[in-house]
Amino acid sequence: MDETQKMLHINLSRGEVGRYAIVPGDPDRCELIAAHLDNPRLVTRKREFTTWEGTLDGEKVTVTSTGIGGPSTAICIEELHKCGADTFIRVGTCASTCADVQCGDIVVPNGSVRMEGTGCHYLPMEYPAVPTYQLLKYLEESSAALGYHTAVGVSITKDSFYTQTEPETKPVSDELLSRWKSYVRGGAVCTSMEEAVLFLAGTSLGVRTASVLVSATNFDGTVSRRSSADVYPTNSIQKPIQVAIEALRRLIREDRKQS
Repeated sequence: MDETQKMLHINLSRGEVGRYAIVPGDPDRCELIAAHLDNPRLVTRKREFTTWEGTLDGEKVTVTSTGIGGPSTAICIEELHKCGADTFIRVGTCASTCADVQCGDIVVPNGSVRMEGTGCHYLPMEYPAVPTYQLLKYLEESSAALGYHTAVGVSITKDSFYTQTEPETKPVSDELLSRWKSYVRGGAVCTSMEEAVLFLAGTSLGVRTASVLVSATNFDGTVSRRSSADVYPTNSIQKPIQVAIEALRRLIREDRKQS
């Protein structure tokens, strides 16, 4: 790859990307995340891909939004990797699918149901979508150290928001409801739209991936046991941001020991 060549979608070249990348879905969250870094600055905006950068403990960190869903997430990971990134932490929101995950709680997925199509372009359906264990462990430990109620479990990655929220209005409602019920009965803790693709693309590329999410909902409309200060959306996105930053600090220290 030409060192000066800009990627088609994210509009970045190799010299503009650090090995550590934080990848939220929402472009507006990039600035919020970069504010936790030293010397943050906006690098570029193109389509759904907004990029900020800064340093953490002396290491360059790139923050690039993926947009919503699998296809744009895969593009983002592929192009950041071509530019030099080898570690990806997704920071985002999810919806609860179990009673233990309430509004404002942290979820660290240890795998994801593949209710999506993009992942099949990377690995066959029988291959599991799982994150890098080391990163998962650091995220869980960091969340606990920060005092957040933390769930580690299987997420559900789907391609369509409204077939989840309004399945009864769709021609395939019987299938949707049946599959969803089986995932919940199997113990899935949350749902979002990017995790499986992040994990599968990462596995295919040989890079490290993990995700930390904050729940935007309670399960079945139940009332949160925890204080109103923890309830989404008031500053709740700062929780997974803080967890990701602390986990990345741990990883940077470990990487330096190994170098």
